[in-house]
Amino acid sequence: MTTLTSTDRRPEEPDDGEVDPLTIGRRIRQLRADRGMTLEELANAVDRAPSQLSMIENGRREPKLSLLQSIARALGSSIEAILESEPLDERATLEISLERAMRGQTFQALGIPPFRIGKTVPTEALKAMIALQGEIERLRDERAATPEEARRANVALRKLMRTQNNYFPELEEQARRILDAVDHPGGPLTQRTASDIAAHLGFTLHYVPDLPQTTRSVADIKNGRLYLSSRLTAKGDPRTAVLQALSSRILGHREPTSYADFLRQRVETNYLTGALLIPEAHAVPFLQDAKNDRAISIEDLRDAYSVSYESAAHRFTNLATVHLGLPVHFLKVHESGVITKVYENDDVNFPTDRLGSIEGQMCCRKWTSRVVFDVDDHFNPYYQYTDTGNGTYWCTARVEMSSEGAHSVSVGVRFDDTKWFLGRDTPNRGVSKHSVEVCCRRAPAELETSWREQSWPNVRTPRTLLATLPTGSFPGVDTTDLYEFLEAHAPR
Repeated sequence: MTTLTSTDRRPEEPDDGEVDPLTIGRRIRQLRADRGMTLEELANAVDRAPSQLSMIENGRREPKLSLLQSIARALGSSIEAILESEPLDERATLEISLERAMRGQTFQALGIPPFRIGKTVPTEALKAMIALQGEIERLRDERAATPEEARRANVALRKLMRTQNNYFPELEEQARRILDAVDHPGGPLTQRTASDIAAHLGFTLHYVPDLPQTTRSVADIKNGRLYLSSRLTAKGDPRTAVLQALSSRILGHREPTSYADFLRQRVETNYLTGALLIPEAHAVPFLQDAKNDRAISIEDLRDAYSVSYESAAHRFTNLATVHLGLPVHFLKVHESGVITKVYENDDVNFPTDRLGSIEGQMCCRKWTSRVVFDVDDHFNPYYQYTDTGNGTYWCTARVEMSSEGAHSVSVGVRFDDTKWFLGRDTPNRGVSKHSVEVCCRRAPAELETSWREQSWPNVRTPRTLLATLPTGSFPGVDTTDLYEFLEAHAPR
């Protein structure tokens, strides 16, 4: 089932109309053949050696303008026809494409030396080699997942989520069917119900101490066994891990064919997990009652369904616009100030890079998501109004700990929609001018004058900033470790 769609980037095709030595040479050869001239006859006509013309026709030497004029006259043509308008036949086009491919990185990486494309090489063989090279290029470009490719895929997916108001009825229906199948009565989903869902899908649960380090769970589809870390029983929420693992099976996910496909599957999995933990049929009346009482609270949603604050905040963004008529934004920020997750459909002005990506950018110091780190009271939620170049927004935020350090999770709305939320009477207020000025992105002038030339920080650069994302069907997963694990645990 394909629920979230995105446009995969296609590798750039060479332009056969491009004026380069290879194209010029093939056009000369085609004109010569069309006129029934041999290479020697053309060489004699322009007073050059046949070997020299052969180099030109093979694109290994670029002819000077004077020689090109002589060749055009000898062929009864014009320089313009050779440089711009002379169409190439299919064979010449295929030869140019393969010549270019042999000079590229793909052939070199595979250790295939360039070879002369003789007349005896069948046209179908040329087509096959070009098709194989194109597929290798496509897989390399899409699955290598460089930071730029990852950002492009993320931007495309975020735009889709905004268009849908982060609400996907197909996934809501899937969750409804599964919960009905196990007779879930509503309210918090228990660990027993999570186990019932696993059994309904044909899986037994196994908690093991040696789960591969690069995985959250491993599904043995052949034997119907779902492996999870035994540490989940000591900390964390086992329900989430179980449901995330099962969601891929519910959705019929196959091996990703691109990083965009991998990312889409992750978003679908997380969405369906949230829809199972906080069912739409029960959560919407709960939130509508809260809105009627002007008492919407992410904490109340969290407590009602026994989930993490982040899960409640995510789920609120799924339901807020479609069912409550409230545009919202969601922000997760690392303690370093880096934005790690984001969603908005309320026109809040997030910082972006040149590709439009928000993740990885520094969050404004004046925003609720940064200010909350300096608040001593971590028991109660923190609320703040922030005046921005795009209007005033109200946010509620909390700080949560993870293996990567502290993160703030915040949900915000436009000023006019604050009336529906608890915490609207907060006196906390900030002013952010990051959208029109440098704001906090540059140190105060006095400090910069004092220290600009007198300091040299040793940057703690995240390793993923400089490296490409891991390659493979499932980026970051050590498949050898995975298959050895499955072999060791498979029933005998």
